[in-house]
Amino acid sequence: MRRTRVRSAAVVLVTAAAISAATAGIAAGGVSGAAGGSATTLSAAGSIPPDAVRLHPDAIHVGKATASPYTTAECKRILRISCYSPAQVRQAYNLRPLYRRGITGRGQTIVVVDSFGSPTIKRDLAVFDATFNLPAPPSFTVVQPAGAVPPYQASSDREGWAGETTLDVEYAHTMAPGAAILLVETPTSENEGTTGFPQIVTAEEYVINNDLGGVISQSFSATEQTFPTAQSLLDLRAAYLDAAGSGVTVLAAAGDSGAADVEYNGTTYYTYPVTSWPDSDPVVTGIGGTQLHLDAAGNRISPDTVWNDTYDPAAQAYVGGNAGPSPLAGGGGKSIIFERPPFQDGVAKVVGDHRGVPDISMSAACNGAVDTYQSFPGQGTGWYPTCGTSEATPLFAGVVALADQLAGHPLGVINPALYTLSAEHAPGIVDVTEGNNTVSWTVGTKLQTVTGYQALKGYDLATGVGTVNAAKFVPELVAASPA
Repeated sequence: MRRTRVRSAAVVLVTAAAISAATAGIAAGGVSGAAGGSATTLSAAGSIPPDAVRLHPDAIHVGKATASPYTTAECKRILRISCYSPAQVRQAYNLRPLYRRGITGRGQTIVVVDSFGSPTIKRDLAVFDATFNLPAPPSFTVVQPAGAVPPYQASSDREGWAGETTLDVEYAHTMAPGAAILLVETPTSENEGTTGFPQIVTAEEYVINNDLGGVISQSFSATEQTFPTAQSLLDLRAAYLDAAGSGVTVLAAAGDSGAADVEYNGTTYYTYPVTSWPDSDPVVTGIGGTQLHLDAAGNRISPDTVWNDTYDPAAQAYVGGNAGPSPLAGGGGKSIIFERPPFQDGVAKVVGDHRGVPDISMSAACNGAVDTYQSFPGQGTGWYPTCGTSEATPLFAGVVALADQLAGHPLGVINPALYTLSAEHAPGIVDVTEGNNTVSWTVGTKLQTVTGYQALKGYDLATGVGTVNAAKFVPELVAASPA
């Protein structure tokens, strides 16, 4: 496998011993940068403000709203892509045996973190639930612990985060209908560049310190190379280290641009393999993307493959209005910030000396999008097929909530358990062995390609350990996790 290329600047790697201490429950101070925590430059000098952090949501939907959700047949006929309902997704991940046992997430809280949130999310979830015959969550609370969110005004930024919030909430609830939802809204957008992530740290620490939820779902990411220094990234880890020490599971999307990812400007791509943070953090579980191939009932027509719509003209037309190609695939690769953590020692032949991502994957393909409902101003009210690792992340958050219920407590950092289960060939881990996250796009008349990573037997840098059969995976995860 190709190593992640870096610019001429040095690389800071967090030591494996320190990461091991963090995953064992030691909070901040148990993890530090190498070289004495020096502010090693990652980005081109002078190109990025020294306090800038730019994260972006990983939800994708384009097109006009419809008055009712498309069926799979309608999507194929009208859009030439597949789309799926909650019932199909539940069937695909074999959730019904758990529900029949009363394992629905009851007594657990899924924490969804988004900039701004959506002004209509409670009403939108009610419409979503009524349409698909889902029960309302036992509670749905919105908090703003980092400061009041400004009044909603339609703009591409606010609409993007509102759409992200919609996907996050609706599909976390789809998977764990008995779990409470806590939506944590922050008052600034990471897309503004110089502010944003410190507010997320503040908000998440409030959740952790007040024991408000057992699993945190984050559907946003930033390319590691866009941070001005390695230390500037390490300085933002406090909430994740606190979560590890408090037994809270933190998930993060691995991105939607395959082996490439966006530069600081948010529009152009790196021309060599890169990966993103916070999914690359060893105390965070990075969630990659697969493509489901389902019939109308949600049964698999063929095995899951790596999500890669880069070369799919129909998916490209739906998302971008043309046949492409453009990067549209699950993120994955090797960190330039973090050294290989102990839980990845068994896959050292794949990751080398670096932290590899993702850890595990769920449905994310645009040719295989899920139905969402929204009504916030600025975009048409109605139903949209939506996709991305922003779908995969709340889907897996719901699975973790089911496991937390079965265990009787939050499971905390689950990465060691995932790799143990994979190494043992546990039936609940479903290997993904077809596809890759290579991406291409055109600059002028020149085709640019970033060669990504191929799905392999066992762990790979396209889907991690694979995906899940939830009925088997949930009890296996509980058994493999510390009591």
